Amino acid sequence: MARTKEFDPQAALQSALELFWARGYEATSMADLVEHLGIGRASIYATFGSKHELYMKALERYLETRDPGLMAELSAPGPALPALRSLVRRFAAQAATDGERQIGCFVTNSAAELGPHDAEVRRRVELSWESVETLLHSALSRARAQGELPEERDPRALARMLLVLLQGLRVVGKASSDPARVHDAAEQALALLD
Repeated sequence: MARTKEFDPQAALQSALELFWARGYEATSMADLVEHLGIGRASIYATFGSKHELYMKALERYLETRDPGLMAELSAPGPALPALRSLVRRFAAQAATDGERQIGCFVTNSAAELGPHDAEVRRRVELSWESVETLLHSALSRARAQGELPEERDPRALARMLLVLLQGLRVVGKASSDPARVHDAAEQALALLD
């Protein structure tokens, strides 16, 4: 007869996410996971698989729960540019806030740490970025159609620029002690939407 799990797998996954997010993949050992999750190594392997599989599940959890209102925010009826400006300013504010700044964005962290040599992480990060780019492109296309954006502006190129800016804000904000650096960059990028 199979034994009943004596821990909540979803709570353990959330704990693993928090640990990986704070430390990164390489700096998190199985011993760290055992201690942080409060469950045995065998239970971790039986429930989540390898450390890499657990990391991928944590990344998926992050993607499912982070910015769930992004689509609603960027596709709300009415003018599109105010929502885009609000989004960029929110990312800049988060990147300059101590708690957010120190841990950054889990997707951005994953791209920087594992993306160059881990095809599975790179694919998942790319899917995330494609999703955000599509939302940005859709909002910018709507803004151009509504006359908020000059006709000669390329919504796809602007969406890509904003995606790179949002990711860059997270990277620079994580390492910089000068919040003006990310705020100024965000405002200069937003000026391109005028």
